Amino acid sequence: MKILWTIVLWVMLMGELTIGNVVAGLLVGVFVHYVLPLPKLPIGQLRIHVGSLIILIAQWAWQLVVASIQVGWLALWRTPHSAIIKVPMRVESEFVFTIATSLYNLQPGGTVTDIDLANRTWTVHLLDASSHSKIDKAFAEIAEFERRLIRTFE
Repeated sequence: MKILWTIVLWVMLMGELTIGNVVAGLLVGVFVHYVLPLPKLPIGQLRIHVGSLIILIAQWAWQLVVASIQVGWLALWRTPHSAIIKVPMRVESEFVFTIATSLYNLQPGGTVTDIDLANRTWTVHLLDASSHSKIDKAFAEIAEFERRLIRTFE
């Protein structure tokens, strides 16, 4: 099935359905899936709580809208004062840690710049750190985000 999807994507990328594109997609699919296989995802003990997942997605989407407006306002009306902070993380699974990092980096206003997997810490660049209350708010938002991830996946 993976190779079939690779063929479809290859044909779409090339822009026309020809025998040559289908054969090339097949060759690319075989090469990628058998010569360069991805490791298995470590999701053996992963339990997904559907209700918590729905809440996580809804809250993340809402925060995406709010953060976009805040960053837009900063860009138009203020010069942001940024900061680099270290944030301890309590998630146990490396898979959940990766999901958390990806979701956080998709939000405007803060970026995980370094991950210390052994000590379970993020180094985060905050766009708006103009006051101690804004930094404290960022810590609190990350802690709440982490609690939602733990409720959803652990």
